[in-house]
Amino acid sequence: MEDDQKVAMEWCLSLPKIELHAHLNGSIRNSTLLELAKVLGENNVIDFAVVEHIILKDDRSLVETFKLFDLIHILTTDHATVTRITKEVVEDFALENVVYLELRTTPKKNEAIGMTKRSYMEAVIKGLRAVDSVDCSFVPFDENTKISIESPSMNCLCKDKRRKIYVRLLLSIDRRETTEAAMETVLLALEMKNMGVVGIDLSGNPVVGKWSTFLPALTFAKEQGLSVTLHCGEVHNPKEVQVMLDFHPQRIGHAICLGDEEWRTLKSYSIPVEICLTSNVRTGCVPFINDHHFVDLYKTKHPIVLCTDDTGVFCTSLSHEYNLAASTFGLDKAEMAKLAADAVEFAFVDDGVKNALKQIFISAMNFPLPD
Repeated sequence: MEDDQKVAMEWCLSLPKIELHAHLNGSIRNSTLLELAKVLGENNVIDFAVVEHIILKDDRSLVETFKLFDLIHILTTDHATVTRITKEVVEDFALENVVYLELRTTPKKNEAIGMTKRSYMEAVIKGLRAVDSVDCSFVPFDENTKISIESPSMNCLCKDKRRKIYVRLLLSIDRRETTEAAMETVLLALEMKNMGVVGIDLSGNPVVGKWSTFLPALTFAKEQGLSVTLHCGEVHNPKEVQVMLDFHPQRIGHAICLGDEEWRTLKSYSIPVEICLTSNVRTGCVPFINDHHFVDLYKTKHPIVLCTDDTGVFCTSLSHEYNLAASTFGLDKAEMAKLAADAVEFAFVDDGVKNALKQIFISAMNFPLPD
């Protein structure tokens, strides 16, 4: 049985994959987290002994998970750390054959060190440029000239035979923010479109903030051609879920606590759902993996994509999520391959990159993709 599980996992690792719901800072390596936390402990910023055992665990409780998020928040208000994490996260995803990655992150401010939302994102971009173990393509192409907007000296444009990963960025609006702060994030996203920013995400504590606070910024984002994805239905709030669905975002994340009426609306609108199996179980949103709404959405052929949410915090990987779906819900290799390939259509990227990704799947799986 163990040999069968090993073979299944190896097959999932070899499968080209699309990741559309990955939080940058939640995907930090445990080894990096441990190293950085130790430094903070030595500087008396935190009590290292309190967090060390949590970092070393792979079956963290919900309370421990939130303690880890608190630690990560402290760590990621430093430019160099943000750059390092970005580089490592991209390389980790590429190592498991993720061929397209959408990283989402909330631009942060830290006045004490002169960090603005822009400088935070510049640190993220610096991390993408620093990727050297794989060919990282994050700069979109100018449709008029058919050449990259960025200098050809950058790593992402090297004409070599290294493993390649396409990366795009989503800027997250935190639900604790004001309307003005949300609009600031959208404007920053628009300014950085030529650096791989393709959309806006709404995330954060689902019991904080009101939808009306963020609606002006999200509406403006759509009007300006940015794609929008929403963390939706993480808690029971039918009124908010309904207005979120009526906003017609290009995708939503999780969609756990939906009533019958909202469920019908979701399906009638055919809004793709970013499914995060391990995350939903670890946070207690779904009691047992067998009860996950993946089953209903998959059986009714609703557009879905398997994602990780936070690989570091939840001790998972996209390959593990595919293996978990296969072993739990009885998907065979052909169904798994189609699930991975179909995700190309839900990516917030231009047709040129989508066609390149489709060719990757055709070459790897040797089967035709749907139009």
